[in-house]
Amino acid sequence: MNTPSLHKLLEVVQKIRHPEDGCPWDLKQDHQSLLKYLIEESYEYIQAVDEKDSTAMKEELGDVLFQVVLHSQIASEENSFTFEEVANSIAEKMIRRHPHVFEDKNIAQNSEEVIENWNKIKAKEKKGKKKCQYYFSDSDAYAPALLAAKKIGVKSKKINFDWENSLQVWEKVKEELQEVEVEINKNNKDKIEEELGDLLFSIAQFARHLDIDPEKALFMANKKFINRIQNVEKLLIQENTTFQDSNSSQLEEKWKQVKSSD
Repeated sequence: MNTPSLHKLLEVVQKIRHPEDGCPWDLKQDHQSLLKYLIEESYEYIQAVDEKDSTAMKEELGDVLFQVVLHSQIASEENSFTFEEVANSIAEKMIRRHPHVFEDKNIAQNSEEVIENWNKIKAKEKKGKKKCQYYFSDSDAYAPALLAAKKIGVKSKKINFDWENSLQVWEKVKEELQEVEVEINKNNKDKIEEELGDLLFSIAQFARHLDIDPEKALFMANKKFINRIQNVEKLLIQENTTFQDSNSSQLEEKWKQVKSSD
């Protein structure tokens, strides 16, 4: 397949990162400083999918691809790896994990068998690596935090390291909340942060025991807040005023008005 557009993108990124003629801002970036943009662009693509906006999907996928190429270019400058190696690596992995497509269709004939075989191949790949493989790995924490907490809880349940029911988890939530309050009274910011983390983790486990996705629940709460605050702003616009020109009492009154009409 001829890919002139991909070659063009690679050339654009190389030009942006040119040590003499490139962009001063881009030249200052490294893998670590660019991470937030990779995450932001991925979530913007998710939004485009949710909104069924194909034009935005195309644009946001382009932004994600740009981040992939940019990271690959930086790695190439460090003599670490190239975009070509990245593309070849994922192609080989997909071939390896889809033997029912590239070798023998009888290996897996339905989606359940595909998942089962995929997990076996993945486990075999991990076993072949030199690094010691624990049941829980550092990678379990690298996901949106609530999603990671849920996944950790699911893995804990599989080894019988879990609460027996949701009421027990709820008691743990209340216990963690009390510990947050203790540290607030001590005004110890580091400990408050730690205890808040414990509280959020236990809330995620409580949601899991109720068969509720905590990530989805918080997403819906965020969307609800945005919808309500937008409606508050609509009321302000109707009165020819703004957030900045309103005090907290006036905004609270509008908020209650909007909330009552939900």
